[in-house]
Amino acid sequence: QGQLVESGGGVVQPGGSLRLSCSASGFTFSVWHMNWYRQAPGKEREFVATITMTGDWTHYADSVKGRFTIARDNVKKMVYLQMNSLKPEDSAVYLCNADGGPTMRDDERYIWGQGTRVTVSS
Repeated sequence: QGQLVESGGGVVQPGGSLRLSCSASGFTFSVWHMNWYRQAPGKEREFVATITMTGDWTHYADSVKGRFTIARDNVKKMVYLQMNSLKPEDSAVYLCNADGGPTMRDDERYIWGQGTRVTVSS
């Protein structure tokens, strides 16, 4: 059974930076696309960033484009989210997600971590 464990959250002032990490185990990491999502209190979970299995293509939500960078290390089985110029509206629980692709059964396709909390406040 695949597992994802996030780390790196915390409290940061507006304009500051944080780097989130997500450690993967129990599945063939290098053939899964990886994503970051976030969920703020009282709001729907929203997409933040995605990276393909080889890391050759990334895509971001408009709200974070130019400030956040997603990266992965297939040897270490890690995915990262570098967050710069943080704003109070970036405060949320950030969740790591693995997507095995459309050929997989729905109940096996996605793996979710438990999340790490980011609070941007002065």
